[in-house]
Amino acid sequence: MESAYFIPRLVIPVGDPAGIGPEVVLKAIADSPISSICQITLIGTRTLLEKAYHDPHLLDRFSLIDLPYNQEKIVFGRGDAHSGEISFLYLQEAIKRTLKGEFDGIVTGPIAKSCWQLAGYDFPGQTEVLATMAGINRYGMLFVAKSPHTGYNLRTLLATTHIPLREVPDTLNPDLMTRKLDLLIESLKLDFGIDRPKIAISGLNPHSGEAGKLGREEKDWLQPWLESMAQQYPQTQLIGLVPPDTLWVEPGRAWFSGAGQPADAYLALYHDQGLIPVKLMAFDCAVNTTIGLPFVRTSPDHGTAFDIAGLGIARPQSMQAAIQLAIELCQQRRTDGF
Repeated sequence: MESAYFIPRLVIPVGDPAGIGPEVVLKAIADSPISSICQITLIGTRTLLEKAYHDPHLLDRFSLIDLPYNQEKIVFGRGDAHSGEISFLYLQEAIKRTLKGEFDGIVTGPIAKSCWQLAGYDFPGQTEVLATMAGINRYGMLFVAKSPHTGYNLRTLLATTHIPLREVPDTLNPDLMTRKLDLLIESLKLDFGIDRPKIAISGLNPHSGEAGKLGREEKDWLQPWLESMAQQYPQTQLIGLVPPDTLWVEPGRAWFSGAGQPADAYLALYHDQGLIPVKLMAFDCAVNTTIGLPFVRTSPDHGTAFDIAGLGIARPQSMQAAIQLAIELCQQRRTDGF
């Protein structure tokens, strides 16, 4: 019963101030009932936020941690070292405060990795900063989306993330796959209340290698690994190795028509194998959530879109979905006593 009255405390670092992050954040909270079921604190620079969304009274309705870093050097649509520096400091401040217990979850605005590099921050993305500052090395990138057509919940975990395609076969190994599957099973229980999940696991090669004719990873170690996992997790239905070109047939049917027999979650082996279908089905409503952290973290599944920054035409649906999912995950963890 306690969870029914629990109001999550969310902090939103607005992302790269030269991109669409400030705009979509403010649009997402401006005329939404979301703010009535959670406490929202923004981390940004007031003067830049006021330029991004022309409502002088909106910021007065929410808590704002105002970090006025080099705002005079920021131009909408021109990501550079200055915007990269500011976005990194926004995120850093959010993580520090969340680790101190001030917030239950973080909803991150989009950043540009190239701008971080220009500013001297050598991280592949926000996920790795979150993990490093939280002191963990066991984490995963889970994409979640709810179909507006049928209500079906699509969940996709990536085994590998931001690495070159040529490095994927050498990066994958039984230990990595076991860590990712452990995390997924744990998250389905902790964050979504699914105790006996059905999980589909993709093959790596076309036709899942076709008995070694189109690649040997499946035959040499992926299939034996999967068989061992089935014994280790008897309460979990593991399906695979599903050929990558047919892995998404059932979730596609469920997403658009409510038909099919989709799994509770899908484990894709590399970035585009998982995210091309996710973005095809759920471009405006997919949410990236980092599992394995000691707090909830979600993010819209899009980038800084410098080409439309400052034009007032960015769509806030993915940010709204990220805030809504963060609320649900915080409430579920509260229910579980996390």
